[in-house]
Amino acid sequence: MILWALPLGTTLYRAHTPQWASRPLSGAGAAAKGGRFNREGVEALYLSLDDVTALREYQQTSPFLPPCTMVSYAATLTRLVDLRQLHRGAPWDDLWHDWREDWRHLKFDQHIEPPSWVLGDMVLEAGLPGIVFPSLTHERGVNVVVYTGALGDGNLVEVNDPDGRLPKDRSSWTE
Repeated sequence: MILWALPLGTTLYRAHTPQWASRPLSGAGAAAKGGRFNREGVEALYLSLDDVTALREYQQTSPFLPPCTMVSYAATLTRLVDLRQLHRGAPWDDLWHDWREDWRHLKFDQHIEPPSWVLGDMVLEAGLPGIVFPSLTHERGVNVVVYTGALGDGNLVEVNDPDGRLPKDRSSWTE
């Protein structure tokens, strides 16, 4: 693995489903069914280095952009696995080359554990806070997955909400 650090106070973005906008740091949404780099039960926050990529990630393959709440974050993250360096060869385990596999198809259609979940486990076992990876929905876009339970040791993600505009709870939405 090749590691990379986000400079102090780097701005990151996420388009949240409105009902989750009251918990912008929780990672609970990804933990509910898993995500590309986190299995069920592992809280992960998927962020983007620019706002357009965040919107495209939220939209995925839909022709329409569903309603969302756009949130920006200030982050300082060190020792992130940098998948943009995968082409450099060693010291990568061969499994890293399978990170682009359609994890949803593997998990929900074929009932197979996605290789990217194993990669997430490897990152957590190494005590690293997350992974930087190219967007599969926006050419030249870059994403960062942050394991919220692995923050600490100078790794920090803060929500930018100086006026307190984000909802305080989920009372506007029914379960």
